[in-house]
Amino acid sequence: MSSSRSTRTDADDLAHSEAVEKLARLGYAVKGALYFLIGVLAVMAAFGGGGKTAGSRGAIKAVADAPFGSVLLWVIAVGLAGYALWRFVQAFLDPDDKDSLVKQVGYFVSGALHAGLTFWLVRALLSWGEPGSGTSGGSSGSGGGAQDWTATLMQQPFGPWLVGAVGLGVLGYGLYQLYKAATVDFSDKFKTTEMSETERSVTKRVGQAGLGARGVVFGMVGVFLLVAALQANPEKARGLGGALDTLAAQPFGPYLLGAVALGLAAYGVFCGINARDRAFS
Repeated sequence: MSSSRSTRTDADDLAHSEAVEKLARLGYAVKGALYFLIGVLAVMAAFGGGGKTAGSRGAIKAVADAPFGSVLLWVIAVGLAGYALWRFVQAFLDPDDKDSLVKQVGYFVSGALHAGLTFWLVRALLSWGEPGSGTSGGSSGSGGGAQDWTATLMQQPFGPWLVGAVGLGVLGYGLYQLYKAATVDFSDKFKTTEMSETERSVTKRVGQAGLGARGVVFGMVGVFLLVAALQANPEKARGLGGALDTLAAQPFGPYLLGAVALGLAAYGVFCGINARDRAFS
């Protein structure tokens, strides 16, 4: 019994350690910057400002073309690794002592996705490849990376069923994001006593706008995966960039794309607030 308590104490110490907190804050900051860039590029694409629709890899590719791009990419890689670590801590150690099993599974999936993105970026940097080349999910309308891993899943036993299960999970996550946007008060996630009333209000509003936009795009990605599963065709899969392309192609497309893009930029701001004001203990 004492050994079990000791193990739990060690886990709690790790979950609430200063090192984990700093990496998590950097992770939120990097994730926020990428989402803000995705939103800005999509707004520019919607209204003829020279931007393009893109997912995370497309945003990273845009950073690669900026001055000091390689330095910024290493910062992004460290931040993504820090965010992945934090999600794994949430999944396995439950530092808040109140998360459900469903939430913990979601944290694990998020951690795995960000770890995969980190691996892709570091491998590109070490090989002096061009990050995002061929897999950016940009304005060409292709699914890019989403089609690649969907094709890999399709080749496994019961492949279409696996893709369908992932699609249902992503669709469910999108619906949950919409639910959070409509109903959740974020005050328990932040150091509210250190925030002004204006800061608390802004945090809630940008959080709701951002989660709402993410709910829309993740819901669309889930539907695309379900279609790919039903037709056993990985080319039907789309990532975030492909979902934005689809919005742009609808009637009143620029306005639909612009509204969702502004929401994604707001989510970037919300992640930035998490980086500064989130309560980790």
